[in-house]
Amino acid sequence: MVSQLGRQTLGVIFGLGDFALFTGNSFLAALGSRKLFRRIVRSLHEQGTVCLPVILIVGIFTGLVLGLQGYHVLNRFGSSGLLGALVSLSLIREMAPVLASLMLVGQAGSALAAELGMQRQTEQIVALETMGIESHGYLVSPRLIASVFTFPAQTALFVVVGLWGGALSGSVLLGVDSGVYWSSVEHAVEGRDLRECFIKAILFGLLSISLCAYQGFHADRNRSVTGARAVSAATTRAVVLSSILILVVDYAVSSFFVR
Repeated sequence: MVSQLGRQTLGVIFGLGDFALFTGNSFLAALGSRKLFRRIVRSLHEQGTVCLPVILIVGIFTGLVLGLQGYHVLNRFGSSGLLGALVSLSLIREMAPVLASLMLVGQAGSALAAELGMQRQTEQIVALETMGIESHGYLVSPRLIASVFTFPAQTALFVVVGLWGGALSGSVLLGVDSGVYWSSVEHAVEGRDLRECFIKAILFGLLSISLCAYQGFHADRNRSVTGARAVSAATTRAVVLSSILILVVDYAVSSFFVR
């Protein structure tokens, strides 16, 4: 039992180190990659435009639910005028960066892991390296660079849509004065809240997209399955591990800003 625990611990440490090297190599490979801008634009489309519908839908309903639940909780204490503060701070500090990132991982991240996994299984990555093309720079670097822009942008959109959802729920459906709602939002939100939101979004984007790319890139390491099943397993691991990583990093960043 002790030896098995030791092997598993060493395996986790090896995996973390390998993942860190993979991410570092992917950034360094961008320096000498040709036609990088074109591939970044394509990645911006994959992580941005394609994912807009899910961000809008989840954002509006998150705001509606926060407005509904927040109103009934605050109304018990005669503080329904603080609904805007509750909705805005909940969205900016936690809900928007976390939920937006989870949605992007579920759509763009899973697609990335599946694409790279299929390219690994069909030896397309080997073919690129045989032709002298740096596979990290060609396949991974554009996605990482794009995530620095798309995740904060999608998070900002999520916040805006969520605030309007809260206004719709609180002001239109529950009778909270619209001016009181938006005044509460204005007085509650500070610069440090926005800074925390965007730092989280950037970290979530870099780590989750890198992890999804890592799992797809090394889909052939799982010797128990091959072919399409290996791609499916790599995609599942990418989404699950990225979701867990987002929540872990969220706690770490939140604990830093709360001090």
